Parts: sequence; structure tokens; C-alpha cells
Amino acid sequence: MYFLKRLLTWWNSQTLGTQLFTARKGVKVGEDEAGNIFYQTHDGKRRWVIYNGEMEASRVSPDWHGWLHYTWDEPPTKAPLARKPWQKPHQENLTGTDAAYAPPGSIRRVEPVARRDYEAWQPE
Repeated sequence: MYFLKRLLTWWNSQTLGTQLFTARKGVKVGEDEAGNIFYQTHDGKRRWVIYNGEMEASRVSPDWHGWLHYTWDEPPTKAPLARKPWQKPHQENLTGTDAAYAPPGSIRRVEPVARRDYEAWQPE
């Protein structure tokens, strides 16, 4: 079943075509903390990522994102980016999960918010 799932779907992992192309023309450049593996062709003209698990673009850290989109030539394994003290660690997109941000007053908040500026209308 896993082989058939991998053969026919692209969102579970790399497809068979991507796996063959990677084996034939890919050179492993590095791996990030999430387990994603980054490749490029021998001539360096194409760059791609093989995701570890679900294919979600926000799982790629900003360092590797810049390398994938040719913002800089050297991968983060060779030339890591300088970090500012105010920068937070990379976090994937949490939209649609229980950890997503819920503003005050949202119905998704677990604890009820007491409002003192509103009185419910009562019919006479």
C-alpha cells in the first residue's frame, strides 16, 4: 500500500519521478533541523527539497528558503546566516491547528472573556 500511495500521490513524499530524477541528477547539499533534505543538480541550475513528512512550504526554514530561491549562492551548511538577538526560531505555519493564534474574544478561546462594556438586550 505504501508503494502505491507513494507512486500516485505527491503530497505524502516525493513521487517516483522525483525520486528517479534525484537519484540520477541530484547532489545532496544538506539537511535542516526538520529532516528536510536539499538537493541541486551537478551544474547548480536547479534546486529542490525532499520534505520529511507532509509537504508544507512553511516547514522550510528562512535560511534554506533563501538558498532555494537563489537569494544567496552558498547553502546554510557552508555559510550560515548571522542571527540577530531579537530573531525568534523558525516555526511552521500553525493555521488550522490547535496551536494557532486566537485573538481575545474569539470563539476558539477556551476560557470565556468577561465583558463589562456590554449588556444583553432584554425585551420588556
